[in-house]
Amino acid sequence: MYEFENPSPATIFGYLKKAKTIAVVGLSNKTDRTSYLIAEGLQKNGYRIVPVNPTLKGTELLGEKVYGTLQEIPFHIDIVDIFRRSEFLPEVAHDFLETDADVFWAQLGLQSQEAEQILRSAQRDAIVMNRCIKIEYAYSGLANL
Repeated sequence: MYEFENPSPATIFGYLKKAKTIAVVGLSNKTDRTSYLIAEGLQKNGYRIVPVNPTLKGTELLGEKVYGTLQEIPFHIDIVDIFRRSEFLPEVAHDFLETDADVFWAQLGLQSQEAEQILRSAQRDAIVMNRCIKIEYAYSGLANL
Protein backbone atom coordinates (compact mmCIF):
# COMPACT_ATOMS: atom_id res chain seq x y z
CA MET A 1 0.00 0.00 0.00
CA TYR A 2 1.24 3.46 -0.96
CA GLU A 3 2.21 5.81 1.84
CA PHE A 4 3.59 9.22 0.91
CA GLU A 5 6.79 10.18 2.69
CA ASN A 6 6.57 13.81 3.77
CA PRO A 7 9.52 16.17 4.07
CA SER A 8 10.99 16.79 7.50
CA PRO A 9 9.05 18.93 9.99
CA ALA A 10 11.72 21.62 9.57
CA THR A 11 11.08 21.70 5.81
CA ILE A 12 7.31 21.85 6.31
CA PHE A 13 7.69 24.65 8.87
CA GLY A 14 9.94 26.47 6.40
CA TYR A 15 7.18 26.31 3.77
CA LEU A 16 4.71 27.80 6.26
CA LYS A 17 7.12 30.49 7.43
CA LYS A 18 7.93 31.65 3.88
CA ALA A 19 4.34 31.53 2.62
CA LYS A 20 2.11 34.58 2.40
CA THR A 21 -0.56 33.38 -0.05
CA ILE A 22 -2.40 30.04 0.10
CA ALA A 23 -4.80 28.88 -2.60
CA VAL A 24 -7.43 26.57 -1.11
CA VAL A 25 -8.69 24.13 -3.75
CA GLY A 26 -12.15 22.85 -2.88
CA LEU A 27 -12.91 25.58 -0.35
CA SER A 28 -16.56 25.26 0.65
CA ASN A 29 -18.92 28.13 1.36
CA LYS A 30 -20.44 26.05 4.17
CA THR A 31 -19.04 27.58 7.36
CA ASP A 32 -19.10 24.26 9.25
CA ARG A 33 -16.90 22.44 6.70
CA THR A 34 -13.29 21.66 7.53
CA SER A 35 -12.02 23.50 4.43
CA TYR A 36 -13.80 26.70 5.49
CA LEU A 37 -12.70 26.48 9.13
CA ILE A 38 -9.07 25.84 8.25
CA ALA A 39 -8.97 28.59 5.61
CA GLU A 40 -10.56 31.00 8.08
CA GLY A 41 -7.99 30.06 10.73
CA LEU A 42 -5.09 30.56 8.35
CA GLN A 43 -6.52 33.91 7.29
CA LYS A 44 -6.79 35.01 10.93
CA ASN A 45 -3.09 34.17 11.27
CA GLY A 46 -2.06 36.51 8.48
CA TYR A 47 -2.17 34.41 5.33
CA ARG A 48 -3.97 35.61 2.21
CA ILE A 49 -6.46 32.90 1.28
CA VAL A 50 -7.38 32.42 -2.39
CA PRO A 51 -10.51 30.26 -2.81
CA VAL A 52 -10.57 27.86 -5.78
CA ASN A 53 -13.94 26.25 -6.49
CA PRO A 54 -15.47 26.12 -9.99
CA THR A 55 -19.06 26.01 -8.71
CA LEU A 56 -18.51 29.21 -6.67
CA LYS A 57 -16.38 31.04 -9.27
CA GLY A 58 -16.98 34.80 -9.32
CA THR A 59 -18.44 34.93 -5.81
CA GLU A 60 -16.57 35.87 -2.64
CA LEU A 61 -15.51 33.68 0.27
CA LEU A 62 -13.78 35.02 3.36
CA GLY A 63 -13.65 38.40 1.61
CA GLU A 64 -11.67 37.04 -1.34
CA LYS A 65 -12.65 36.46 -4.98
CA VAL A 66 -13.27 32.79 -5.83
CA TYR A 67 -11.41 31.43 -8.86
CA GLY A 68 -12.56 28.46 -10.93
CA THR A 69 -9.08 27.01 -11.42
CA LEU A 70 -5.55 27.51 -10.16
CA GLN A 71 -4.54 28.74 -13.61
CA GLU A 72 -6.95 31.70 -13.38
CA ILE A 73 -5.19 33.18 -10.35
CA PRO A 74 -3.25 36.20 -11.73
CA PHE A 75 -0.60 36.36 -8.99
CA HIS A 76 1.92 34.09 -7.26
CA ILE A 77 0.70 31.40 -4.89
CA ASP A 78 3.05 30.06 -2.22
CA ILE A 79 1.05 26.99 -1.14
CA VAL A 80 -1.78 25.17 -2.88
CA ASP A 81 -3.80 23.53 -0.08
CA ILE A 82 -6.11 20.84 -1.48
CA PHE A 83 -9.44 19.68 -0.08
CA ARG A 84 -10.44 17.27 -2.85
CA ARG A 85 -10.65 13.49 -2.65
CA SER A 86 -7.44 11.57 -3.34
CA GLU A 87 -8.64 10.39 -6.76
CA PHE A 88 -8.70 14.03 -7.90
CA LEU A 89 -5.12 14.80 -6.79
CA PRO A 90 -3.53 13.85 -10.16
CA GLU A 91 -5.85 16.36 -11.88
CA VAL A 92 -4.91 19.03 -9.35
CA ALA A 93 -1.22 18.13 -9.83
CA HIS A 94 -1.55 18.82 -13.58
CA ASP A 95 -3.23 22.17 -12.82
CA PHE A 96 -0.47 22.95 -10.29
CA LEU A 97 2.19 22.37 -12.97
CA GLU A 98 0.58 25.09 -15.10
CA THR A 99 1.27 27.65 -12.36
CA ASP A 100 4.38 28.93 -10.61
CA ALA A 101 3.03 27.91 -7.20
CA ASP A 102 5.68 26.68 -4.77
CA VAL A 103 4.16 23.93 -2.60
CA PHE A 104 1.58 21.23 -3.39
CA TRP A 105 -0.19 20.37 -0.10
CA ALA A 106 -2.88 17.68 0.17
CA GLN A 107 -4.83 17.80 3.42
CA LEU A 108 -5.02 15.12 6.10
CA GLY A 109 -6.28 11.81 4.71
CA LEU A 110 -5.36 12.70 1.11
CA GLN A 111 -2.49 11.21 -0.87
CA SER A 112 -1.85 9.95 -4.38
CA GLN A 113 1.11 8.10 -5.83
CA GLU A 114 0.10 9.22 -9.33
CA ALA A 115 0.02 12.89 -8.25
CA GLU A 116 3.45 12.50 -6.63
CA GLN A 117 4.87 10.98 -9.84
CA ILE A 118 3.37 13.79 -11.97
CA LEU A 119 4.93 16.44 -9.74
CA ARG A 120 8.34 14.76 -9.33
CA SER A 121 8.66 14.09 -13.07
CA ALA A 122 8.38 17.88 -13.54
CA GLN A 123 10.99 18.50 -10.79
CA ARG A 124 8.35 20.02 -8.53
CA ASP A 125 9.44 18.38 -5.30
CA ALA A 126 7.89 20.68 -2.67
CA ILE A 127 5.09 18.23 -1.82
CA VAL A 128 3.19 17.62 1.40
CA MET A 129 0.41 15.03 1.61
CA ASN A 130 -1.81 13.60 4.33
CA ARG A 131 -1.07 16.51 6.65
CA CYS A 132 -3.40 19.18 8.02
CA ILE A 133 -1.93 22.60 7.30
CA LYS A 134 -3.57 24.08 10.42
CA ILE A 135 -2.12 21.37 12.68
CA GLU A 136 1.33 21.76 11.11
CA TYR A 137 1.03 25.52 11.54
CA ALA A 138 0.16 25.03 15.21
CA TYR A 139 3.24 22.81 15.70
CA SER A 140 5.51 25.17 13.79
CA GLY A 141 5.79 27.70 16.59
CA LEU A 142 4.43 30.38 14.22
CA ALA A 143 0.90 29.94 15.51
CA ASN A 144 -1.29 32.50 17.11
CA LEU A 145 -4.24 30.09 17.32
